[in-house]
Formats: sequence, structure tokens, C-alpha cells
Amino acid sequence: MAIKNNNRGVYLCFIWLLVSTVLLQSSDGHSRNKNKFPFRRPSRNLVFYFHDVIYDGTNAKNATSTLVGAPHGANLTLLTGKDNHFGDLAVFDDPITLDNNFQSPPVGRAQGFYVYDMKNTFSAWLGFTFVLNSANYKGTITFAGADPILSKYRDISVVGGTGDFLMARGIATISTDAYEGDVYFRLRVNITLYEWY
Repeated sequence: MAIKNNNRGVYLCFIWLLVSTVLLQSSDGHSRNKNKFPFRRPSRNLVFYFHDVIYDGTNAKNATSTLVGAPHGANLTLLTGKDNHFGDLAVFDDPITLDNNFQSPPVGRAQGFYVYDMKNTFSAWLGFTFVLNSANYKGTITFAGADPILSKYRDISVVGGTGDFLMARGIATISTDAYEGDVYFRLRVNITLYEWY
């Protein structure tokens, strides 16, 4: 009699385990089937260039960015020479062009800041907005994220927008297109929007 009850108990435990597994898997919220929730396809792709001319004490007329914060005792007209510019904070108001020519007519301005945030390698944290006001584009696109400068391609998040890019979401792939010492650099920004209204 004890053997029959024991088999019945094992059988009921097996059924309970099977039903629980099925119920938990269906209510989990995470699907194992990738076809149920496919990634969205990009809805828009844009490429812009922005040109950053850092104020160095001699180029006030052409400068589009300046240091506003530096480690204690540092000169605000020069980037910190040691520790990969660690602690330097710059604000910028850079022209945006459709090609890599600094003299091309701007389609807007890149406005924001970057802070060099690592001692052992060149890296910055970026927070900026493209303010676009041209015949083709009107509105803003806002970006935020880490920029490991020594990598050829870096991705940062598109976190919002206004106007033609209302509530934009996506990825911006940044690459350094050119640089001249610590005074000038040009970034190519390839923007892929997955969502906007």
C-alpha cells in the first residue's frame, strides 16, 4: 500500500512540476522565440559632421568650444596634458555640416558638453543636442553616452528630439574624421533612428 501511495505522490509531483513550468514560461514576460518580438527596422538614417575648435587662448574669433572646468590649478585655456585630460569639462556650440568641409554652409549647431572621465585612456562622456534649422531639417536630436575616443567607431544613444524628430530614439555611430592636435577635431555622426513621430 505504501508503494502505491509513493508512486502516486511522485506522479502528482511530476504533473505539478510540468504545469508550473508551462505556466511560468508563458507568464515570464521574456520570450524565447525571437520571431514573436523582432527588432524594429531603422526608420531613418542621417549623416552629419560637426566641427569642434577648442579655445586655446589665441583663437577666440574661431573657437566653438571652451574649457569651463579643469582639475585644481589647471589652465582653462589648455587641455590638461597628463592623465589623458582627465577632469577637463568643455562646452561647445559647433557648426554641423552635411559634408566634411568646415567651410560648408551649416545646417545647424551641435550644442552641449563633454567631460574627459578616465585617467588611464582617452575617454569622454558626451551630452549634446543637434539644433537643426535648414530647409530639410527643423528640430532637435539629443544624444548622451560614453565616448571611448581611441575606438574607431563609437555608439551613443539618441535619447530624444523635437520638431521633425519628435521623441526620437536610436543610435548614433561616431567616428573621428579629422583632428589637429588639441585644437580642432571633426566628428562624423551616422544617426540611425528606430522611433520618431
